[in-house]
Amino acid sequence: MSADIAELVIRASIPADAAAIAALHNLANYRNGTLRLPFHSEPELRKRLETKPPEVTTLVAELNGQIVGDIALMRQTGRRQHVASIGMGVHDDFQRLGIGRALLAAIIDLADNWLNIARLELTVYTDNQAAIRLYESCGFVREGTHKAFAFRAGAYIDAHAMARLNLIRATQP
Repeated sequence: MSADIAELVIRASIPADAAAIAALHNLANYRNGTLRLPFHSEPELRKRLETKPPEVTTLVAELNGQIVGDIALMRQTGRRQHVASIGMGVHDDFQRLGIGRALLAAIIDLADNWLNIARLELTVYTDNQAAIRLYESCGFVREGTHKAFAFRAGAYIDAHAMARLNLIRATQP
């Protein structure tokens, strides 16, 4: 599908987005690249958005009024308070148009410039070459491979552990 992503808006998700996000999460290709199970419901998503803890940030990509992608950043606590993990996905009909890159750029900006996150982590299935290329182009590096990481479509699938470090050093006045 061809789309003009000049009209793409990245914004915080809200409970009113629950139906659109549930529909997104239930798409076959979207789900194939995530740890999500089938059959997400609008009430389930609405409750999650209404009770989201403060260490979780969720954004959506909206194109011409349609939610076409989402991303979440989950900040860690305690001795890992400098770390956040991310998970994201893009609508089946809007993949490889730059929407994932826009979502990732927004989360990286938030992590680097507002939350002082030094380490962003993610896992990505080893067969998801497009996502791996995207993450690598944004500074993520492979740190290892989890064997039989998840059960997907009747079989075990491996996943790469990837991370991006942003160790900001304070400068002296």
